[in-house]
Amino acid sequence: IVKVGKGAVNLPMVCLLTLFCLAGCVGDWPSLRTSSSEGPYQATGIKIGEVTDTQAIVWTRLTQRPERIGNEAPMPLFLYQTPESDQLVEASGGPSYPIDWVPVVQYPEGSSIDSIEGAVTGAAGDTRVLYRAVDANTWQATNWEPVESEQDFTRQFTLTGLSPKTEYELRVEARPSGSEILGSSLDGHFRTAPPPDEPARLVFAATTGTMYPDQDAPEGGFLIHKSMMDLNVDFFVHTGDILYYDLWAKTVDLARWGWARMFSLPTNFEFHRQVPTYFMKDDHDTWQNDTWPTQESLFMGDFTFQDGLELFREQVPMGDLTYRTFRWGQDVQIWLVEGRDYRSANPDPDGSEKTIWGSEQKAWFKNTVEASDATFRILISPTPLVGPDRFDKTDSHANNS
Repeated sequence: IVKVGKGAVNLPMVCLLTLFCLAGCVGDWPSLRTSSSEGPYQATGIKIGEVTDTQAIVWTRLTQRPERIGNEAPMPLFLYQTPESDQLVEASGGPSYPIDWVPVVQYPEGSSIDSIEGAVTGAAGDTRVLYRAVDANTWQATNWEPVESEQDFTRQFTLTGLSPKTEYELRVEARPSGSEILGSSLDGHFRTAPPPDEPARLVFAATTGTMYPDQDAPEGGFLIHKSMMDLNVDFFVHTGDILYYDLWAKTVDLARWGWARMFSLPTNFEFHRQVPTYFMKDDHDTWQNDTWPTQESLFMGDFTFQDGLELFREQVPMGDLTYRTFRWGQDVQIWLVEGRDYRSANPDPDGSEKTIWGSEQKAWFKNTVEASDATFRILISPTPLVGPDRFDKTDSHANNS
């Protein structure tokens, strides 16, 4: 069982297996029409996910500007109306906050969600993916597809029929709706998994708790991203708490602003166009601290638990289920499990029916582990499975209430 950090541990940590090196290269791109200076752009980068030996999902989002709004821009105030006072107050303490506090978001005069620090406003347009193995002469391309404002101007493409254990290069293109002129293009690369009957050495990295204020890279972002790329990792697992909604995601639009602000950081932008990632979610990137589906709270304003579930699938490359398993060659299989969608309420009385995973996920896990012949079967969980944890926590269902 692998669990890397949790909660208050916000600095990324790396868990490594044996190093496997395969040098990638980028060849000449197919001939392209002159790019338009009007965009649309891709300032939030691309994400490559759910890689198997024959498939991958490529995520992109079209934007109005080629770069994020800088750190010199203002930030809104996040204040709260409390039952005890008519005065608006700031939230302090934590990680648990009063459920009867009502948020009030105040933007500085002349600013809006499109002009605050880190803002990356979405844009209409069409997008497609070009891809090929690095030693191939022929490019394959998806169809041009539109992006929709209802999905935050994002689009995900599933690439199928890929060759196992192969380095692929790709280019994601964007254009104004229906135009023949390119607005922008962004290149990337990734490696597919070895076939399940072939021994292969590999390295992967895992992290949790990437809180925005904990940036340590001078250019913006996290130094650990470059360190992982220097190791030439085969894939990366983000085990949840990709961002922390609690104090600022009071509407769907603000939650989306947080995703754009995080993934437009220079180190994140560079890393995710080159390293395939399996994304998992935990409490802080679902809704709020130690959350469960039936939890009631005024603290998150108009942003709901259900909104959090939908936005996660919108903002990362992922299939229908947030629990899944992936095979990497003969020796390694990983299981990525879901700790929020199916859990019982934390305050529920202990008993045989109280659950973190839910019955269907538990049955799936038992069946797939029993069916696996991998040498190393690795469970990666975003949530604690055993306890007791800290004295004031009930999230693992193993603490005193």
